Amino acid sequence: MFADAIGKRSEKIKNVVERGMVKKFAEAIKDPHPIFIDEAYGKKSRYGGNIAPPTFPRVFEFGEINDLTLPNKGLIHGEETYHYERPLLVGETIYCYSEVADYYEKKGNNGLMGFIVLKRYGEDLEGKTIFTEEQVVIITEAVRKELVR
Repeated sequence: MFADAIGKRSEKIKNVVERGMVKKFAEAIKDPHPIFIDEAYGKKSRYGGNIAPPTFPRVFEFGEINDLTLPNKGLIHGEETYHYERPLLVGETIYCYSEVADYYEKKGNNGLMGFIVLKRYGEDLEGKTIFTEEQVVIITEAVRKELVR
């Protein structure tokens, strides 16, 4: 169903790791570690400033992948993993984009399910990868039937 989308990418989108957003995010996930929110603590750290929580890239914009239209409801969040080359520094600008890494199908008790693997990237201004995020979105048989109408 989405095999043709494998390898397609979105355009790179500029994002800034804003101090206020990092603070709100840390509060929302109930992780008020001073490395995220206390400027004095951050300056004394090995990073020389504050960093963002590991799952912070969820708030970034990654752009849209042309010809990849997923429904707004009925999808199942399968799994999500992050890999970091280094932490996200508060105040830095990064460029983010998405790619369809894979698509496969499996037969389940409720019919044929699709598994779309989306990989997201965050790069610094020199194009070096800071992080990658991989998530699996499960498309149930019921949603698949709606998509082919």
